[in-house]
Amino acid sequence: MSFLDPSKSIITCVASDCTGCPVKDSVHCHFRPKELIHFLLISFPGFLVGGAGIVTFGIWSLTIWISIIIGFFGFLEIRVMCTHCPHYAENGKTLGCWANHGSPKLWKYRPGPMSAFENLLFFGGLSVVWGYPLPFLCIGEQWFLLTLYLVINAAFFMTLKLFLCSQCINFACPLNSVDGATRDMFFQRNPSVAKHWDKPTQN
Repeated sequence: MSFLDPSKSIITCVASDCTGCPVKDSVHCHFRPKELIHFLLISFPGFLVGGAGIVTFGIWSLTIWISIIIGFFGFLEIRVMCTHCPHYAENGKTLGCWANHGSPKLWKYRPGPMSAFENLLFFGGLSVVWGYPLPFLCIGEQWFLLTLYLVINAAFFMTLKLFLCSQCINFACPLNSVDGATRDMFFQRNPSVAKHWDKPTQN
């Protein structure tokens, strides 16, 4: 589950290395353990709080949620969203990105935008994952945990959008917030990706 060699360009890039790349400081083509640690630190607290509220109803209720989480992030999200990412084209049987590091690559790389149905599955899955604890917290009248759960997850998504999604090369992801100019510069160096987005590239 190693990360990509930062001295080499990603597999979809036409450049031999990252020297002089106009987007190397704007998007994360390569990831280091610190990005993975950052993601885990902002994402785990919400799951811990949600799990603390669910487990009061029994271990099976928590087991179901854990199964949903694994099913979504380990399989469904990989299929509908991650297979569109240039990182998915890299050699190896597992992903080396910050959000799904180590997840198995069971499907083929599919560059280009997500379909409307894939977007529906993606947001539907997210709603189930993060919505599952809410009935338990409300029925159990665990108002402190409910408030904490909502605040922590709101902070998580804000941090995600501002600091990680704003530098991610998976432009297909609905949460991606890389600006248009940066995307175009990335497409110039990654023509095999650009053609699936109907973007012009350098000759």
